[in-house]
Amino acid sequence: MNVGLGLPIADPPLLLDWARRADAGPFTALGLLDRLAYHNPEPMVTLAALAGATTRIRVQTEVLIAPLRRPALLAKQAATLDRISGGRLVLGIGVGPREDDYLAAGVDFRGRGRRLDEQMALMRRLWAGEPFGADVGPIGPAPARPGGPEVLFGGFKPAALERVARWGDGFLAAVPPSRLGPLVDLVRRTWEEHARAGSPRIVAQANAALGPREVVEDARAAMGAYYAWTGQAEEMVAGMLTTPGEIRDAIARFEELGADEVMLYCYGRDPAQVDRFAEVV
Repeated sequence: MNVGLGLPIADPPLLLDWARRADAGPFTALGLLDRLAYHNPEPMVTLAALAGATTRIRVQTEVLIAPLRRPALLAKQAATLDRISGGRLVLGIGVGPREDDYLAAGVDFRGRGRRLDEQMALMRRLWAGEPFGADVGPIGPAPARPGGPEVLFGGFKPAALERVARWGDGFLAAVPPSRLGPLVDLVRRTWEEHARAGSPRIVAQANAALGPREVVEDARAAMGAYYAWTGQAEEMVAGMLTTPGEIRDAIARFEELGADEVMLYCYGRDPAQVDRFAEVV
């Protein structure tokens, strides 16, 4: 089972330390969430810096709110980061549930699903080296991975899950093990209906913090603030994994359900958690 780390967002300069520690450890990916109307660092810029500070670990958006961005520019940014990092970019994307992000970007919230489908059609063409249109030629550079970086989709509605088969390489499942099984079954069934070869990559997610009480409380406070808008922040924070046994058990359960990778999402700022997680996994 591959294990990656979702990075905390409260103190961006610390992320270089997180990245270097993770690159020297057993981890396979570094994930970074995306919001516009929040104090998180912009993920494409930040992951470019982290890719330069590392040598082997993948850098992953989880998830990038693609409809907020112009598709040609996003395609160019993704191809550039994929090329510079030696093919280490994983573009996890989705539509996002927050209307304030769309208001800040000046983009229609109601049409975000349709906009994402249109974006993917164009970006796949651009990554393949095709012209932008009748009056505009190709937009490079060519990504390191033929056809573009690996694309994973997040979301839970049928339309979101179908995008995995239509446009993507895998599924980002930000749910506990108790909810994962039916979603994986639906993703795989849709994959087969679209006559896709192989199988979709399944990436699970669990919120975790390891360390002294102040580290765990820092993580809980940050996570609670981030999810306050949902009205379910207390319930979500209560599910945070805070002991080695809880983390090992969750990884084992995700593996039994068919996940290929688990991202341990960290809201606490202490970079020493990387070494603690390494001992667990």
